[in-house]
Amino acid sequence: MSRTRKRTLTMAGVAALSAVAALTAPLATAGTATAAAPCDYPAQQLNLTNWKETLPTGSSGSPTEIKQPALATFSSSPWFTVNSKCTGVQFRSAVNGVTTSGSSYPRSELREMADNGTENAAWSATSGTHTMTFREAFNKLPNDKPHVVGAQIHDGDDDVTVFRLEGTSLYITKGDDTHHKLVTSNYQLNTVFEGKFVVSGGKIKVYYNGVLQTTISHTASGNYFKAGAYTQANCGNSSPCSSTNYGQVTVYKLQVAHS
Repeated sequence: MSRTRKRTLTMAGVAALSAVAALTAPLATAGTATAAAPCDYPAQQLNLTNWKETLPTGSSGSPTEIKQPALATFSSSPWFTVNSKCTGVQFRSAVNGVTTSGSSYPRSELREMADNGTENAAWSATSGTHTMTFREAFNKLPNDKPHVVGAQIHDGDDDVTVFRLEGTSLYITKGDDTHHKLVTSNYQLNTVFEGKFVVSGGKIKVYYNGVLQTTISHTASGNYFKAGAYTQANCGNSSPCSSTNYGQVTVYKLQVAHS
């Protein structure tokens, strides 16, 4: 057999081995993913060590709350679950959902905690630097009053600033001023964006896709971050009064840092 013929066979053998490897590699990866079960619980998609979840379920004035360690292996479809693509966490809150005693609107929302989820977070806006970075998309708005909050800073008394979608208009609020800063008037549902709050020295800097949108003065203590779907509608202003009428947000990234 010629030297050329031997070389051809050798190259063909390498190609065949590569083809086999290419076929088996995805199978091995898929097997690993199944074993890890990254799609079963929201805590496999987001680090929820220092969070608790409030659901739009439970009894009147007393919605269900899930804290650590139960939160690590908790899911409640469709209110709080890994999304169908296994890429993020779906938060859904229907207009007929249970509300907290201090609000007339339902929520499926995370509240920041401390000490591995055992204590409520409560930090000062004038001491240290406090940052929350999140990547999310609004998926659905309720009928008639299509308003949903996707992320916020809250202090001991009330919300301080939030990302609020009203129809196609995305706003950053300031206290009771729900239209403090218009981020875009052409937001399309399912568009993923990155938001960030940075609190330091009595100031809150709010970013949208890396661009500073506004700086808000704030010196109160007792602050904490929140993220999820806080539907700003109920059965009194949105129809039908059923679980088919809801607000929904998918969160793909959620990171908090205190320094």
